[in-house]
Amino acid sequence: MSGLDEFSLIARLFAPLAARHPGALGLTDDAALIDGPEGRQWAVTADAMVAGVHFLPDDPPDLIARKLIRVNLSDLAAMGARPFAVLLASCFPRDVTGDWLDRFASGLKTDCEEFSIALIGGDTVATPGPLTLALTAIGDVGRNSALLRSNARSGDDIWVSGTIGDSAFGLMVGRGEPVPVGPAERQWLLERYRLPRPRTTLGPALVGLAGAAMDISDGLVGDLGHICETSGVGAVIEAEKVPLSDAVRMAISAGFGSIVTVLTGGDDYELLFSAPAERATAIEALGRELDLRLTPIGRIIEGEGVRVEDSDGRALSLSGGGYRHFGG
Repeated sequence: MSGLDEFSLIARLFAPLAARHPGALGLTDDAALIDGPEGRQWAVTADAMVAGVHFLPDDPPDLIARKLIRVNLSDLAAMGARPFAVLLASCFPRDVTGDWLDRFASGLKTDCEEFSIALIGGDTVATPGPLTLALTAIGDVGRNSALLRSNARSGDDIWVSGTIGDSAFGLMVGRGEPVPVGPAERQWLLERYRLPRPRTTLGPALVGLAGAAMDISDGLVGDLGHICETSGVGAVIEAEKVPLSDAVRMAISAGFGSIVTVLTGGDDYELLFSAPAERATAIEALGRELDLRLTPIGRIIEGEGVRVEDSDGRALSLSGGGYRHFGG
């Protein structure tokens, strides 16, 4: 499948199958929307995780379970939806132990309780292949008020929540690479990779404030590119404004990794959103209310593609641009 990326595959093979349901949004967004009762819509999303691709094979089973839930809830947050329930499909290796399964179930229980959701169904099979997990998450949002990738407009500010790049550096820690930070920072980065923080409170609070939104799973630049493509606009990111954690700043200052790692690494699961400039004060107030860092990092422009500029306004050269499941 060399040369064929995930989004091209979806557009060519699967999007035509969604044409009969307008709520599928052409399979271009974080979740589908299905009309529900009393002026609400159901937001429905699904994500799969495979050992060695989305998590390290020796990661603790409870954290694998919790990450599985969280990456799906992050999609709902990106739509402005409140999580409600999940369905789990599990393909466990035939040699999986009872202790491993107990710890996996314990992780599911922890996050079902933390996010007030229920596991309402699914399927479980054995496989000779790697551990493969898929979760479907269901949430609800006001009818016609979901945050869509297609709603970015020229002149909008571009915002991100939290800090960017932590997971990319955390993955390097997990792989045993010599990230030059202290033991506490190494553990913190590893936890950011293993256990993302879905912005389930922020997403619904952005309804009426933000235009377009999505969660950052494949890298900041790559995911902003998806918003631009869907909205028919371009974007400029000011690299020096991208928020970094102390741990990532420490590693880069020591010559390990770079701002390119931050901009193109995946698995941050922070929210990336656009909003009209006149809403900046309200968004800043929301960040204070939620005790959550919300940072403007650029602007939406007419045109196409994403340009990243340094402090002198010169374009930075980026290799790749985001994670591609079927990249050659």
